[in-house]
Amino acid sequence: MIYELRIYYIHPGKMQEIQARFRDRTLQIFANHGMKVTEFWEDANEENNRLYYVMEHPDMETRNQSFENFQNDPEWIELKRVTEQNGPLYEKIDIVYLKTVPFFEK
Repeated sequence: MIYELRIYYIHPGKMQEIQARFRDRTLQIFANHGMKVTEFWEDANEENNRLYYVMEHPDMETRNQSFENFQNDPEWIELKRVTEQNGPLYEKIDIVYLKTVPFFEK
């Protein structure tokens, strides 16, 4: 199993907009492509203006195919266009890939 931590650096004043986009539509589009979000957070220090989430993938090949399908999905393309008419919602995204260690179980 591969875990993908995505860290979004949100433009000032856009946190509510990006959260609404994820809540109202993006998470469902992810699900339509078999993409599973396991955790979702915003930075406890609001001045950092960051959003974090973790996705779970069986392997990198599946992850890459799912993201390609998502990025080419007409529903996502239109949602992104509409929600970014007044400019992008985030500056950049950092991505970290993680795997579990054998000595730690939940």
